[in-house]
Amino acid sequence: MERATRLIKYWAPVIAYGGLIFFLSSQSDLQPYLPDIFSFMNDKVLHAIEYGILGVLCYRAFRHAAGSNAPQFGIPLAIVAATAFGLVDEFHQSFVAFRHSEGLDLFADAVGATVAVLCWYTFHSFRRSLQKSHEFERSSITPLNR
Repeated sequence: MERATRLIKYWAPVIAYGGLIFFLSSQSDLQPYLPDIFSFMNDKVLHAIEYGILGVLCYRAFRHAAGSNAPQFGIPLAIVAATAFGLVDEFHQSFVAFRHSEGLDLFADAVGATVAVLCWYTFHSFRRSLQKSHEFERSSITPLNR
């Protein structure tokens, strides 16, 4: 795949989602922007989900479109990037009317990013191992063995 296409495919979602987070954290009242289902969730759970998604998007971008050395460090890079964005976002929120910055929100951001990235990695590692196993089984079947 061409490098420019990879950059757009993997980094554009990170930028767009980061922009959405920044937009939402700029609002004094989130009610008009969130579906009713989120009104029943705890604030920390919402932070974990929000930054879990960002973490996975960052992981994909680091794995597939960040240069030759980045893929081997995709997990820590994604967690650090998502958490750093959370830190900047908490600072930004401290300037928004009727919003405040809270250390526990940042902690929830970091936990959400970590759990989501590790789950994403585990799921895809398991899937790849199943595919390799299936390919091995198919290659070991010769016309004489059928």
